[in-house]
Amino acid sequence: MKKKTLVLPVLLSSTALALAGCASGGGATGATAAAGEQLQVVATTTQVADFTRQVAGDAATVTQLIQPNQSAHSYDPSAADLAALGSADVLVINGAGLEEWLDDAISASGFSGTTIDASTGIELSSDEAGDGHEHADDETHTDEAHADEAHAEDEHAHEGGNPHIWTDPHRAEQMVATIETGLAEADSAAADDFEANATAYEAKLAELDEWIHTNVDTVPEADRLLVSNHDAFTYFVDAYGITYVGSVIPSFDDNAEPSAAEIDELVAAIKVTGVKAVFSEASISPKAADTIAAEAGVTVYSGEEALYGDSLGPEGSDGATYLASQIHNATVILESWGVTPSAVPRDLED
Repeated sequence: MKKKTLVLPVLLSSTALALAGCASGGGATGATAAAGEQLQVVATTTQVADFTRQVAGDAATVTQLIQPNQSAHSYDPSAADLAALGSADVLVINGAGLEEWLDDAISASGFSGTTIDASTGIELSSDEAGDGHEHADDETHTDEAHADEAHAEDEHAHEGGNPHIWTDPHRAEQMVATIETGLAEADSAAADDFEANATAYEAKLAELDEWIHTNVDTVPEADRLLVSNHDAFTYFVDAYGITYVGSVIPSFDDNAEPSAAEIDELVAAIKVTGVKAVFSEASISPKAADTIAAEAGVTVYSGEEALYGDSLGPEGSDGATYLASQIHNATVILESWGVTPSAVPRDLED
């Protein structure tokens, strides 16, 4: 029942196409730091902001728009956020259609700097729960379910594919490389610093990927099953040979609502496949996940054991950084399969 993934060449969202001067595209124009002044950078999501801080180091000032446990899909910038964006030299975005609010924010702020789209060059999966996934029991596909799925596609699908590219550490490496190139173009005087910082961080991402692979590979493929709160882990499960049985919210968008038919279908799939747990996400209410887990008679992981999907966690939490969030996610998933993961490499805990 392995999930099938279709990939499409990456398409810039209408948002990104509307932005002036995409730094990662080459030949871009836009504001850069004045001589002797530090580059002022604004980053959208929690993950992209973390990547940008890792690359920038002390050579640029990074302002993060979306705060921990806020939805990247429905974010509403404050006046202070718009002011920061309006005065920025560089804007770093996740891209792939994730920041649906960005056009309005740019217009309201008057931002005219350089934009780095971290999704540039990354192939996007077109799979969305209820569309591209195989199902345990075809009989659970009622006419009502098909109608609900079609509605979900119309209302919640992101043009071009699934935007949650950071969940695969290898793709995170690609995002970091794109951010490094864009910052170097915006401030050539600090290019060597950006390159050194990016190289060091990319080495950690590669080590993270190896640690997850080593532990997941101890589990028979038939037992690598995952049910999450919404369809944010496509790239993660593809990277590690995990079967994605389904999501509580059958959409890329964490603001969507599951229908009764979709809930029944997921409960049936859980029972058929032998899934042992349903994972909530730290930035989403666990109520629907609790309901489905109870109906299916399996464990629900929520609260401190919830996955970090659309958002990193606050300072001091297990998901305060990208590295920490991935280690946390892999650890609780492995534990749900009855596996105690190996010790985390020391330099990943710094």
